[in-house]
Formats: sequence, C-alpha cells, structure tokens
Amino acid sequence: MASLLVLRPGLLSTVQDLGRWGWQAFGVSASGPMDSRAHRLANALVGNPPEAATLEITLVGPELAFDDERVVAICGADFVVTVGDHLASHAASFRVPAGGHLRFGRRGRGTRAYLAVEGGLAVASVLGSRSTHVPSGMGGHAGRPLTTDDRVPLGPKHPQRSAGRRAPTVEMPDGRARLRVLPIENTSHFPTEALAQLQSEPYTLRPESNRMGYRLVGPVVASETTGTLLSQPSPIGSIQVPPDGQPILLMADRQTTGGYPVLGTVISADLGLAGQLGPGDTVSFTVCTRQEALAALIAQERLLMAPR
Repeated sequence: MASLLVLRPGLLSTVQDLGRWGWQAFGVSASGPMDSRAHRLANALVGNPPEAATLEITLVGPELAFDDERVVAICGADFVVTVGDHLASHAASFRVPAGGHLRFGRRGRGTRAYLAVEGGLAVASVLGSRSTHVPSGMGGHAGRPLTTDDRVPLGPKHPQRSAGRRAPTVEMPDGRARLRVLPIENTSHFPTEALAQLQSEPYTLRPESNRMGYRLVGPVVASETTGTLLSQPSPIGSIQVPPDGQPILLMADRQTTGGYPVLGTVISADLGLAGQLGPGDTVSFTVCTRQEALAALIAQERLLMAPR
C-alpha cells in the first residue's frame, strides 16, 4: 500500500476526519478537525468525500515524501509550501510526483492547515472514525501526533483525477477574530450583566490553550454559582465560566461532560474560524439571534459546495 513517509513531523500533525460521533454518551470524545471548513474544502479539491481523513497541521508544518504520484490540496492556515523546488498553490489541488518531497515553510494567517491526499489517509478506523484523540491515545496513527520516520498509509488513487481546481476564499484570522454566540435559554446561573461582560472587551488565548479548549484571559464574567454543578453535556463551542470568571471555549477534543455553567455557544458557522486561533491570539464575542446563526450556516454550506 502506498504511503506518506514523515521526514520532519512539524509541531503537531495529526490525522483527523469529521469526528467520532455517537459515542459521547460513553465518555468518548468526538475529536475531528478544529476547522471542518478547511478539512472539507481540501477533500473536495482532490475528489475525496468530506469524511475522508486529512492531516491537520498546527503552527509548524512537516516535510513529507510520497511513494507514488498523488493529487493533493492544502486549505486553512496559509503556509508557504514547496514540492521539490516549486512553490505549491494554497487552496488549490496540485500533483506531487512519486518520490516527491512536500515541505511546509513560513506560516501566514491562521493556525491550522489541512492536507488532503487523493484516496485519503487510510489509517485504521476506531469506533467509526480515523480521528486522533491524543489525550486518550485513540485513533489516527498509533493514537498520537506524527513523528519522524512514520509511514501513513494512503487509500486507492482516483482514476484520472485532474489537478488545478481552486477553492473559494475562506476567512483566516490575523491574530484576532470575532465569534458570534447564541446565549443559553436558562440563565439562572448568571446575573443579567454576564452577557454584556462577555462582549465588553477582547479575550486572549492563554498558552495552555489546545484542541480540548481555549483558556481565555480578559473581562471577568460574573456567575451566581459557587463551585461546580452536576455534569452536563459539553457541545463544541460551549463557553464555560469557571469560578474565577475567565471563560473556557470548548473545542474538538473537549471532554464529553462538564460541571461549569455555560453562558452560550459559538455558532456552527464560526467554529472553523475559532479553530484557526492559537495561543496569544485575541477573540471577541458578540451575541446573535438564531435566525442570524442559521443564515450564516446556510451561506457557509453554499461556499463549501463550490469546489464540487
């Protein structure tokens, strides 16, 4: 079976598909891409289905060698990428020859890029998903980020797959982002000013922020709850408020339940933008309506269908 050989792993490169759904009741994290928009666009450009596994690349990219010729695409964070001595296009499909080396260089906007290869990354499926959940050592390539000399198996090539397809432009943050939030209906754990406090000033992602969640520092959000509550489900994008009033934004590798009160949830259309933030970046929150959230999601889905 053809494979990718990892010559240099980068900072954090993991195999991700659309996630391990259906197991959260048993305590199994959904995982999946931090930016599903970029993941889906990259797959569409090489002719893969949306659920095919890609390589999520964080902050510093890898160097990879290909056994055979493949059509590939990279979407999300804007890296300088070369194939041999040639500059590769961003958000467009291109060919890597057999034995070719693909190298990630300087990073521009965004934090995470997604490398799709025609045929997908054919690592073993665990509980219906190829996604890597590093905290539990589940899925992906041996349940961990890639390291030097790893070989990642590839699926069968597509017949006569052409290169040169381009994806529409997708917003990448330049160290800052504004995320829209739907407030929860039950606000009994918060005073009336809590939402205004959340929207009053930007927050900064602390260094310990990761795929599980972003720990934020900024305006204190008041809570009328002391300690923790009975555990409740933890959807992606939930904004938890611990006793110190500094919010936590739950992301792809979040725990399945949590005991901190939740003030609101980042809308689905903005989760990919949130996934492109990194430690030291700033984020502002603004409350929106359900109608606005639905309109934004419909617009995004239309954008994601464009490469097909």
